[in-house]
Amino acid sequence: MPLRVEDTFRDALAATHRPLVGMWVCSGSPLIAELCAGAGLDWLLIDAEHSPNDLESILAQLQAVNGYPVHTLVRPPVNETVLIKQYLDLGVQNLLIPMVNSADQAEAAVAATRYPPHGVRGVGSALARSARWNRIPDYLTRANETISLTVQIETSAAVAAVEEILAVEGVDGIFLGPSDLAASLGLLGQQEHPKVRAAVEHCLSAAKTAGKPAGVNAFNEGTARAYMAAGASFVLVGADVALLARGTEALADKFIPATPDGAAPASY
Repeated sequence: MPLRVEDTFRDALAATHRPLVGMWVCSGSPLIAELCAGAGLDWLLIDAEHSPNDLESILAQLQAVNGYPVHTLVRPPVNETVLIKQYLDLGVQNLLIPMVNSADQAEAAVAATRYPPHGVRGVGSALARSARWNRIPDYLTRANETISLTVQIETSAAVAAVEEILAVEGVDGIFLGPSDLAASLGLLGQQEHPKVRAAVEHCLSAAKTAGKPAGVNAFNEGTARAYMAAGASFVLVGADVALLARGTEALADKFIPATPDGAAPASY
């Protein structure tokens, strides 16, 4: 069985001449993940930080979207070595690590994806889907080729350290989280605030200087397009649960009179 290096998000970003557009998959449902995989988007993010996903549901979603022409990233709830090992053994190839605030934390994430002597990943290829249960020749020596690592910049401390984080060998790119960044700047819920947008654009510029791709979350179409124009290589522009929430609200509004307090909150 060949080693499918072309499946990494790192290689997809290097091969494209436009920003890659994706969406969150937060429902925990393999059916919804498969539905989204066939939508024509470039990539999906299966989330376990703010969503009801565990190892078994992530595995089921990976299996459901396999074979569709879409790249899949998975975000664990925390930058933790044992959890990253489990995700990799499940067959996760593209990791998005949340709340990376320093070069040391970025280095720890890289080490978790590497076998010794270059890291601390536990060796269990005979038991793991990642190696197809040792059906992939030379998996142990070539595993790094199958993995891409993106780290999230979503606090003021991370913005201040972005150049050092980008310089860490093994970090393939960064992803900006304006919601947490806004909160870190004392601007909770104000993702569109000029200070937040300036911090995001600073990081986009730093990534360009470092020669690494940077992505951003932006559900507002105008903001997403502005960030793409500013150099974002990949963007998240929606979420399965948000689309369902807004769609069902719109359906209800067609047939049921509105109530004074029925306004929906702004999207993520």
